Amino acid sequence: MLHACFVQLSLGEVFLATAGQGLCLTVLGRERAWGQLKAWIDRNEPGAEVFESAVGLEDAVAQLKAYDRGDLRSFELALDLRGTPFQLRVWQALRDIPYGELRTYGQLAASLGKAGASRAVGGANGKNPIPLIVPCHRVVASDGIGGFTGGLAWKERLLAHEGVVL
Repeated sequence: MLHACFVQLSLGEVFLATAGQGLCLTVLGRERAWGQLKAWIDRNEPGAEVFESAVGLEDAVAQLKAYDRGDLRSFELALDLRGTPFQLRVWQALRDIPYGELRTYGQLAASLGKAGASRAVGGANGKNPIPLIVPCHRVVASDGIGGFTGGLAWKERLLAHEGVVL
């Protein structure tokens, strides 16, 4: 059983889901939310029922609103991250990037002891199921902004919100 809801922020609409052990999915924007939830369920919890409610998501909603107001710089939430061991290491390293700071894919790879694995880091970054909370928007290409699964407009808004000038 999963609970899922939308949260309206000044930055845009964010979709949240939990399977009970913590936040398992965020989707930036409404248009892809249900498709990404279905893909997550097919991969991780086949046949799970979904209830449209904020049950179990109250802390995530409150912290997102505080982030949106500029009152929160670091999320303290229970997360239900599911991925390969390498993906989990990358996602943890993302959580260590401070608010308002950037890293390149190469810098992130080097910090993991995997210098030269910037493409692999980028791939793991792109599979992050909890963007914004696990701040993959803080990673850029060495020659520019790079990509973002939520779309470049979202990445630019999030970075601007955190005071990052590109």
